[in-house]
Amino acid sequence: MALILGLESSCDDTAAALVTGDRTILAQAVVSQNDAHRPFGGVVPEIAARAHVQILPGLVQQVLGEAKVAISDVDAVAATAGPGLIGGVMVALLVAKGLALSAGKPLIAVNHLEGHALSPRLADPDLEFPYLLLLVSGGHCQILEVLGVGEYRRLATTIDDAAGEAFDKAAKLLGLGYPGGPAVEQLAKEGNPEAVPLPRPLVGSGEPHFSFAGLKAAVQRAVASGEYRPADIAASFQQAVIDCLVDRTRLAISRTDAPSLVVAGGVAANRAIRSSLEELAKETGRCFSVPPVWLCTDNAAMIAWAGSERYSAGMIDHLGAPARARWPLDPDAEKVRGAGVKA
Repeated sequence: MALILGLESSCDDTAAALVTGDRTILAQAVVSQNDAHRPFGGVVPEIAARAHVQILPGLVQQVLGEAKVAISDVDAVAATAGPGLIGGVMVALLVAKGLALSAGKPLIAVNHLEGHALSPRLADPDLEFPYLLLLVSGGHCQILEVLGVGEYRRLATTIDDAAGEAFDKAAKLLGLGYPGGPAVEQLAKEGNPEAVPLPRPLVGSGEPHFSFAGLKAAVQRAVASGEYRPADIAASFQQAVIDCLVDRTRLAISRTDAPSLVVAGGVAANRAIRSSLEELAKETGRCFSVPPVWLCTDNAAMIAWAGSERYSAGMIDHLGAPARARWPLDPDAEKVRGAGVKA
């Protein structure tokens, strides 16, 4: 089985991993930058990029040492080449190019979103193409048909903000700090999800896309009013997001024959969201698959696995492969109103 070294630095997590073609993770390491960005309430791109430069070379040596292999034993080097914060994306890609060139190994430039899209197949050997994917993270919220490696058909995207952005904004408004998603989920356990009247943008409409900007604004008004407990706002906000995700995914299910519903991306780590989507899958007769929580957030194992899938399909990249701030999985998808072009 092919042995792939994967590198990830698209946002604020620096990661390296070694994964084999039979889904064995020989070694992996992730270094979070949460402490560095917490004072700013979000990721500062320059700080993130500088940290990646300092951390990534040591992580590569760490995972090679843990697996007791040399770079010469690796069959290919895979790295996130976008989308993401361009300064960060360049770090992993340039390190991968250097390693590939020096060791005479193939380079695989991985779309970070494809890493998320294929990650369920790393955790679930029985998951076969095609499947319906809800990809929900800090920067992206879309529904795609995953037809095969490198083959995606986008059914829906966000016309403004992603669900993860909304969680981070809600956390900031509630004074919960950074990262916001886990903090909101924890506080929501203490609240009443029906206590605060919040909107469900586009729910019930025939339009397949997502919108969370209005929900963020409603949370801001609820906090400013002083009428509600923070825990009730958190619970009501989380339920509103769940209702939006379930409604939009239900609509997508009605428009595809894909036998499985798959959820991936950082927001998929939210247990209430996972549970609600699993119920939707049961209700609609679909198999349900979601990676373990650690595989939902940014990591290099998913990049190595995506690299493995591409390597097996003969999808090798040249050393001039560019770093990209934006890189849609379905470049032929029709543009939507608002900020949907981000997808």
